[in-house]
Amino acid sequence: MKKIAVLTSGGDVPGLNACIRAVVRSALYHGMEVCGVQHGFEGLIHGEFVQMNGSSVSNIIHLGGTILKSSRSEQFKTKEGRKKAYKNLKREKIEAAIVIGGDGSLQGARKFAEEYDIPFIGIPKTIDNDISGTDVAIGFDTALNTAMQAIDKIRDTAESHNRVFVVEVMGRDSGYIAYGAGLAGGAEAILVPESNADLSHLENTLQQGWGREKSSLIIVVAEGDQTGGAQEVSELIKKHMPGRYIGICILGHTQRGGSPTSADRILAARLGVAAIRALRDGKKNVMVGMVKGEIAITPLKKIKRHHLKLNKEVLGLLEELSS
Repeated sequence: MKKIAVLTSGGDVPGLNACIRAVVRSALYHGMEVCGVQHGFEGLIHGEFVQMNGSSVSNIIHLGGTILKSSRSEQFKTKEGRKKAYKNLKREKIEAAIVIGGDGSLQGARKFAEEYDIPFIGIPKTIDNDISGTDVAIGFDTALNTAMQAIDKIRDTAESHNRVFVVEVMGRDSGYIAYGAGLAGGAEAILVPESNADLSHLENTLQQGWGREKSSLIIVVAEGDQTGGAQEVSELIKKHMPGRYIGICILGHTQRGGSPTSADRILAARLGVAAIRALRDGKKNVMVGMVKGEIAITPLKKIKRHHLKLNKEVLGLLEELSS
């Protein structure tokens, strides 16, 4: 393997630059030439290649975003788009590509690999942490800590004014951030897409909380929760608590930005190096992940989205802590 490409695809997350750095430096260590692809799969289609060396990735480990830029490519979903990407890779004499992306990006890599002879290695990144084949994806830990810190700050105001706050975090189909940040932030109620919890349970929690003269109440809701987002939840609460101030805080894209935590930087480093090692070992069309603290290799065709598992232990934990 003499020449490879690396790209970031889909939504940005903290830790992408740390992963790019690991891929580039590991590849150079093993005598490979590295091309960075700008703007993800769109860059493959339009031939946006940049030569990378050691200095290209100096002083980026702590930066959020991605120095290679990213995008969501509709063209790559078409045969014509993938054919253009293949021609560009062949023209540049690139023998393999490493894609740092979420479920959609990894499925795109899988589709490409089924049609053409250039192997792809996937590295999982998503703040939703909803990719199979790994216990944790790059970006999740930082997003979780961002949400937790926001809840801590909102609690200060809630305590000072005896208020209820509804905090909406990201997670259209996954409740990992809501559950983790809510638990770490001492939330009285957590609403996630995977749960069938209804508002009667929430109302009971609120009434019990004020009955004990708690000075504040925090409800964390994932943006994809079955009861609706923060606005919808707050309106329903107002009907049962008229006259009570209900504050709303939608964290939104703040969870995607910022300097990655140490955990995300270490994970990015391990997965970046693992991707290069996988190529050197002759692996192709696989994703490198982390399972029980060890590197795991999973075929791209087996990668799918997974959801937070709400067993009795998990459901009982919050109930006991908020009682």
